[in-house]
Amino acid sequence: MAPIKQKRPTVGKKSKKGAGWKFTLDLTHPVEDGILDSANFETFLKERIKVNGKTGNLGNIVQVGRMKNKINVSSEKQFSKRYLKYLTKKYLKKNNLRDWLRVVASDKETYELRYFQISQDDEESEADE
Repeated sequence: MAPIKQKRPTVGKKSKKGAGWKFTLDLTHPVEDGILDSANFETFLKERIKVNGKTGNLGNIVQVGRMKNKINVSSEKQFSKRYLKYLTKKYLKKNNLRDWLRVVASDKETYELRYFQISQDDEESEADE
């Protein structure tokens, strides 16, 4: 009698329970100062994020949510954190905020909007010359 082969569990497949990719954009500083509107930025992301090469095609694959000064983006399909940075920079340029704000990775899954650090000493020495 031949030995019975047991089926091996499939390796590498993700369960459908949770989102595969979760990223956070921290907008705390510009929102508190009143120069950026988080609701407007959220709608911008919903309109511009591409799924399968098409904008406005989020469906159930990508979710964009806002909690006070943070925007959470979660996706079931592969989603690039760099693409989120690209869209954020595009939004800042559109609203003429790119000269004052920059997008910095504060940890592995989070981007933060920070102000450029402009030193007063450099400006004063240039004015003297």
